[in-house]
Amino acid sequence: MLSVLVCLILLVLLITWGKINSFLAFLVVSLLAGWLLGMPAGKIVGSVQHGIGDMMGSLVIVICVGAMLGKLVAESGAAQVIAASLQDLFGVRYIQWAIVLTGFVVGLPLFFDVSFVLMIPLVFSVVYQYKLPAVYIGIPMMAAISVTHGFLPPHPAPVALVSEFHADMGLTLLYGIILAVPTIIVAGPVFSRTLKKIPSHPLQTFLPKQIPPDKMSGKASSFFCSLLPVLLLMTGTLLSLVLKGRPRIIEWISFFGSPVVVMIVSLTVATYILGLRRGRRMREIMEHYSDAVKDISMIVLVIAGAGALKQVFLDSGISAQLAESLGRLSLNPLVMGWMIAAIIRIAVGSATVAGLTAAGMMAPVIVAGHVNPNLMVISVGAGSVIFSHVNDAGFWMFKEYFNITVKETFLSWSLMETIVSLMGLFGVLLLNSII
Repeated sequence: MLSVLVCLILLVLLITWGKINSFLAFLVVSLLAGWLLGMPAGKIVGSVQHGIGDMMGSLVIVICVGAMLGKLVAESGAAQVIAASLQDLFGVRYIQWAIVLTGFVVGLPLFFDVSFVLMIPLVFSVVYQYKLPAVYIGIPMMAAISVTHGFLPPHPAPVALVSEFHADMGLTLLYGIILAVPTIIVAGPVFSRTLKKIPSHPLQTFLPKQIPPDKMSGKASSFFCSLLPVLLLMTGTLLSLVLKGRPRIIEWISFFGSPVVVMIVSLTVATYILGLRRGRRMREIMEHYSDAVKDISMIVLVIAGAGALKQVFLDSGISAQLAESLGRLSLNPLVMGWMIAAIIRIAVGSATVAGLTAAGMMAPVIVAGHVNPNLMVISVGAGSVIFSHVNDAGFWMFKEYFNITVKETFLSWSLMETIVSLMGLFGVLLLNSII
């Protein structure tokens, strides 16, 4: 634990005090962490490469294609149309609630990273259109996505926990939604009131281009192209549930419903509807796409660096050691499950790894019948999202997209995640006393 603490402090100092590029700082600290944690010298570099490859393999296509889609939405005027429609529906005063509702609906079927990338252009379009503080508008959206990611099936960690604890998927989802509503409200719109003074100048690639009304896309095409990835992914999820007894069909649904294929299909459709059909030339559209990738290239590298450090922590066995030590404590099982997941999350950085590691420790308690398995799923899930910091890719995605400092990211993103986690634990204990 001392070695982990030294590495995390060094990482923060290199970036903030030393002004070292974040990607380079991650590489240096990852190599040092492997040595301090006793990994064989010959395996440290391999672990770093493995971590970068795993992280990029799952994210680089989605992030880059998502940036291209966001750039096209901004350049075509679709973002302007969406922002105006949201204002007409909710008014500027209640625009946060529109973002929260959209974030929750989008976050239900999608992975965290995919939801983040899809929602960012919409958030920034509202920010630029109505001159609102970016972090103040963005945090409620992130709270909604984070809650769905940590609490609710069909996300990977909650689904795996349901299986591990032999819980009921329907009841877990019901309890999760009951707890999600107050958690999102407190961690989102309520907490964000304290963040209005954080200066933020989001990436210019998502700045909506001001286009005369007669040349803008219609409402239907603007919303359709922006939300098409969500619609396709939700359709794929529903079809998988309905047709789960037909493996050959499920195989094709899994292919066309994968985030990579969905993003490519969505970009292709948007290229035609928002670009070619509006009289834009292909060369002009491709230039926008090139600019979008250039703008987010450093984000991709920073996330890759976070993956390297996470993999070193995993390969060193630190998460397993933490779980074994904490498992000997005498606590309420729901609190213990939450605490094991929380400490592993803080040390390792991965919510999924933290949840699954805690599940392995708490499974015998569930078998003994000492706790409600449905609530244990939510408790462990809540613990797994606490205090995202420098070893979590989500921390750096939020920082780089919103273009704020490390300190400001701690004060906004990290605190929001901690509020989500604590609200989840409180809600679980309250429900446990009632049911």
